[in-house]
Amino acid sequence: MEKALKEKMEAIVGLVNNVMVDPDIDVEYCIPEVATTSETCDVSGDPYITVTYVVSEYTRPTRKIRLTDTYLKNTPEEIANLVTFSIEQFKTEIDSVEMG
Repeated sequence: MEKALKEKMEAIVGLVNNVMVDPDIDVEYCIPEVATTSETCDVSGDPYITVTYVVSEYTRPTRKIRLTDTYLKNTPEEIANLVTFSIEQFKTEIDSVEMG
């Protein structure tokens, strides 16, 4: 991974960690050479962030947010905002299904 991209990824991880302080949301990273907190990290494709919404002990829906080349054309701040928005949207979708 080239140095500029690695620095951008590190900034994204830091920004997302600072913003996402929701106790019901688990965020795992699969970004080789930067952050691989996911136990099942698939390094063959695009780097990604896995979001798990802990609704209950038995209900844990997940969403994978891929950091594609299109995403990576933006600044780290813009990418972190897109990721955060995607997480909030995911949580809202699950809440609407869970609450009826």
